[in-house]
Amino acid sequence: MPLPTYDPADYPVQLAAKAARFEQNFAEFGVTKPTVHASEPLHYRMRVEFGIWHDGDKLDFTMSDPDNPKQRLLLDTFPPAAAVICAAMPRLRERLAGSDVLRRRLFRVDFLATLSGELMITLIYHRKLDDAWQTAARELAAEFGAQIIGRSRGQKVVLERDWLLEAFELNGRPLKYQQVEGSFTQPNGGINRQMLGWACQQAAGIGGNLVELYCGNGNFTIALAPLFDRVLATEVSKTSVHAAQYNIAANGVTNIQLARMSAEEFSAALAGREQFQRLKDIDLDAFRHGTLFVDPPRAGLDDATVELARDFDRILYISCNQETLKNNVAALHDTHRIASAAVFDQFPYTHHLECGVLLVRR
Repeated sequence: MPLPTYDPADYPVQLAAKAARFEQNFAEFGVTKPTVHASEPLHYRMRVEFGIWHDGDKLDFTMSDPDNPKQRLLLDTFPPAAAVICAAMPRLRERLAGSDVLRRRLFRVDFLATLSGELMITLIYHRKLDDAWQTAARELAAEFGAQIIGRSRGQKVVLERDWLLEAFELNGRPLKYQQVEGSFTQPNGGINRQMLGWACQQAAGIGGNLVELYCGNGNFTIALAPLFDRVLATEVSKTSVHAAQYNIAANGVTNIQLARMSAEEFSAALAGREQFQRLKDIDLDAFRHGTLFVDPPRAGLDDATVELARDFDRILYISCNQETLKNNVAALHDTHRIASAAVFDQFPYTHHLECGVLLVRR
């Protein structure tokens, strides 16, 4: 089957239609003409996963047909992928096909790239990886100038490091982020910078203290911290917390306190229903009623976190699912109104649309 068409000529019309659907969806909350942030039309995806199809000694990258998930598409290239990934694909395919050690029982290849030009390739197998694999993989890493990770059931082989260092400038400020293999990172690097810029624009001049839930590796935390006196950020993933700690130090930020806990746990702590040792040195009262930043999973905010949000004067909300965002906005509508709205096209040529709103107390 052929690869779906990614035509830059069609992109503006497709994006306009998605933005119009968002505006219509939120019209009942007074949203008109949300700010629209366009992606690059090609080479925008920083992470991509491919299946591997074996045909004798020949290999092909594959993906599922979006209209028929059981149908595999054989790929020579993948235009949405970052340029460094697209450049590596044909070379890697030939290199893997020519090595029995690297090819044998390989079933998936994951790529992770950064705007700063780093590349990671994870090779995933249905067999145990031995010393011969490590020797061949080290040669591959040297040839591609990339970090190579090997995975099989119950096994992860790291040759040098299992993370990349993203680096870019935001509003004249250099930022650095450790991005760990297998952990969540924003898939569209250019759109991520635009989301950070929009969030900072909304937060400018507010001051006071900030609470952030679902902080991940500190993507928004690091960008927003200079705009507030103190920041309290929470995240449940241990790997993401470690990356966030690295990023706080790497960027020289000194006003962030980080707690490993879920949004539900923090809601219970701030409401006084539970006490946590992880918060024993933090004055929670200092963080009440100021600004709340959330970038939750697709399920949105649970009921307890919605009630927590109600106590804040401002809620800055980034969402990857406008339906759950709409439900949360509706639940808060009696106390908060939408003061600003924007859409961010993380995934061009799909129906997905990232969106952001600033809610302020009525």
